[in-house]
Amino acid sequence: MKKSHFIHCLREPGPIQFILPDGQRVAPHFHITEVGLTTRHFVDCGGTVREEQHLSLQLWVADDTEHRLAPLKLLSIIQTALPLIEPKGLDVEVEVEYQNQSISRYGLAFDGTAFRLIAKQTGCLAEDQCGFTPQKHIRPLSEITPIKEAICSPGTGCCS
Repeated sequence: MKKSHFIHCLREPGPIQFILPDGQRVAPHFHITEVGLTTRHFVDCGGTVREEQHLSLQLWVADDTEHRLAPLKLLSIIQTALPLIEPKGLDVEVEVEYQNQSISRYGLAFDGTAFRLIAKQTGCLAEDQCGFTPQKHIRPLSEITPIKEAICSPGTGCCS
């Protein structure tokens, strides 16, 4: 979900709800502890320099169970962060950080009543150099051959 769509959805009436990928609801007394522009500047395994930018929201649940964040309050928090984003003219994707067992990053979607946290996946960004054939479906880890053996064999130039 892009920043502009997220802001538009916050104008919908009703409480803000977040739902995890497994269907569990984030406790309604969540806090948004950070809003900002996150930039990742990196090199992929094929040597290509890349940059990604997201509007990052950090979602946190404390033990103050009476707390509720109203949509207009969240909009005002986002408005405070917009000078970090707007001068660059960016309508970036929204990414949510939330801690379960460890901090996870999620994409975001809106189903008309609640925001759904969408699990993000890693993948090879240099498929053309590694000889990787993209899979249409994610397979269980037990069915996946280790990449080093299947793709990065000696002489291929991949990941060396």
